[in-house]
Amino acid sequence: MNVSDFDYHLPESYIAQEPVEPRDSSRLMVLDRRTGAIEHLIFRDIQRLLNPGDVLVLNDTRVIPARLIGYKLRSGGRVEFLLLRQVDERRWRALVGGRGLQPGTEIGFDGSHVRAKILETSDSPERVVEFSHPVTETLAAIGQTPLPPYIHTHLSNPERYQTVYNRHSGSAAAPTAGLHFTPDLLTALRERGIVFAYCTLHIGLDTFQPIRVAEVEQHRIHSESASLKAEDAEIINQAKLRGNRIIAVGTTSARTLETAAILSAGGQPSNPNQVTEQCPWRAVVAFERDTDLFIYPGYRWRVVDGLVTNFHLPRSTLLMMVSSFASRESLLHAYEIAKAQGYRFYSFGDAMFIA
Repeated sequence: MNVSDFDYHLPESYIAQEPVEPRDSSRLMVLDRRTGAIEHLIFRDIQRLLNPGDVLVLNDTRVIPARLIGYKLRSGGRVEFLLLRQVDERRWRALVGGRGLQPGTEIGFDGSHVRAKILETSDSPERVVEFSHPVTETLAAIGQTPLPPYIHTHLSNPERYQTVYNRHSGSAAAPTAGLHFTPDLLTALRERGIVFAYCTLHIGLDTFQPIRVAEVEQHRIHSESASLKAEDAEIINQAKLRGNRIIAVGTTSARTLETAAILSAGGQPSNPNQVTEQCPWRAVVAFERDTDLFIYPGYRWRVVDGLVTNFHLPRSTLLMMVSSFASRESLLHAYEIAKAQGYRFYSFGDAMFIA
């Protein structure tokens, strides 16, 4: 399967530069993945698309102030870090920008006594860096919220790049499908009988990495830290037994749920096709581990019945995942309709509901 099969043209003017207010006033395209039928709604109208007993699964990760601007202590040259994942108390994996950043290079940060040192390098921009002090508690002072590179407008309120239900810090990017929910909308859904379950997937390197191979099957997705607690697994399993739908809010929730389903059947996320039978008494299993599950057309979905998602970049792993849930043809057709109808794309853009 060619990566170019997932390409489409999007003029820059379609890329949302700032979020709409209120959050749930964004537009919502509804795509029937069986018939290809399309409906145009406002996001808060999602209430009438869900049935009592349906389970919405939300990724409760929180974006950390992962963008750090520093300088080389010897030369004063500018250095930029994007923290991806904590290795231990003082070491992090990070994307690093700057010249001459060899192992041993020391970096300082204005207004802080914290120092950093490059420990490992590779052929990619990713490095292992060690800080002089644990920085988890000081990131708010020396770091910035890392917005995607296609957003050029200053975000005056960094909380607008967080979901209203975030709990666990650790992501380098927001689970953007969740940005459309407001506290009032969540309350209205609960009153309607919609059930909530939570998972955690800390978004890391693959969100920022372009695919550099020609064939989809040759791409290797980076692993990300994910977890599903026992009480949330039980909510999902009971709903499946009742015949209710499991709706993943975002591709990160979908990856976590499908990882839990593969593990439940005794498989591994790195090779999901080895799993042929689902455990008959449970849809998912609780877990806490890394997942490198790469979902693209041909994947057999095991637990997710519906998907809330934004409009994704061309040639991206996220577009490939969504194309496996609907179909590549119907999804790309829907994207063309979205452009014709003036939908806003990417992180601060509008949403889709696919079921």
